[in-house]
Amino acid sequence: MKPPYLIVSQPRILKAVGQGLKKQFPIEMIPDGERAKTLTTVTRLLDRMVALNLTRQSTLIALGGGVVGDVSGFVASIYMRGIPVVQVPTTLLAQVDSSIGGKTGVNHRAGKNLIGTFHQPRLVLSDPLVLMKLPEREYASGLFESLKYGVIRDVELFEEFERNTPGLLKRDPEAIERLVARCARIKAEVVMADEKEGNLRRILNFGHTIGHALEAAARYQRIKHGEAVGYGMVAASRIAARLGKLDESERRRIESATNGIGRLPLLDGVKGRSVLNALQHDKKILNGAVHFVLPRAIGKVEITPDVPFEIVRDVVKGMLDEAKRKP
Repeated sequence: MKPPYLIVSQPRILKAVGQGLKKQFPIEMIPDGERAKTLTTVTRLLDRMVALNLTRQSTLIALGGGVVGDVSGFVASIYMRGIPVVQVPTTLLAQVDSSIGGKTGVNHRAGKNLIGTFHQPRLVLSDPLVLMKLPEREYASGLFESLKYGVIRDVELFEEFERNTPGLLKRDPEAIERLVARCARIKAEVVMADEKEGNLRRILNFGHTIGHALEAAARYQRIKHGEAVGYGMVAASRIAARLGKLDESERRRIESATNGIGRLPLLDGVKGRSVLNALQHDKKILNGAVHFVLPRAIGKVEITPDVPFEIVRDVVKGMLDEAKRKP
């Protein structure tokens, strides 16, 4: 009988949560981290699927974090013009964000996720108890992404971070379950209203414009995606304040909530010129202009296409200088 499934995972994830799967399913491993998000990895997965004689009735199962989900979703979307994919996210970031909504892709040296498709998962299976095994930094990375939802759409969620970040950091199971459910619901509502990112869905990119540019400038090393989003949220808030769109007190609240999650990594060696160059390859460029998602108030953001380059440059420079001076 031909195997109807292929599990895609990473060694450390399979060791932590998937030991019992080895005797039941064929499994293909990909490297850890963003370095796995390449067309070379895609080709290797496609070769394995062909060798297993997978058909359009087969299912790819992504067991892992955002990298596993992005790569698996992309491969599933192009194999035989599309087969089902099931997302089983094992990181907080993937449970609250990347496993939901159907965005798939791999990186190009010029920018993150420049090669990809929209391919909705057949099922997303999230177990908050899996998150108890996450390294501290990986877990905090997901909290930065979770905070994003409070800024863009949910004042009460943002205030929960202000009140109870210590409880979230301690990984109280009930608090985590509420957080995952709340963020997943917000993302699902936005995606159902705008699946292909024609308008509303772009608000989910809050913090990601400069965040993705930071990742590219750092060659996808040293900084995790959620940490880059943390920096990106700070940068977007500062840009909004400089433009007079965001009250200074609201900007301070956003930065305080971000800093409350944990110290962001140092950015020594990341050059402002490289960050600005990466911005020019951002997928959110429309009519030649980078579109920023900027907060107007906590719980409300807007898409802004006409941000002066000088402001972006100054904010990026100031942020990088601070990130190199941290004790």
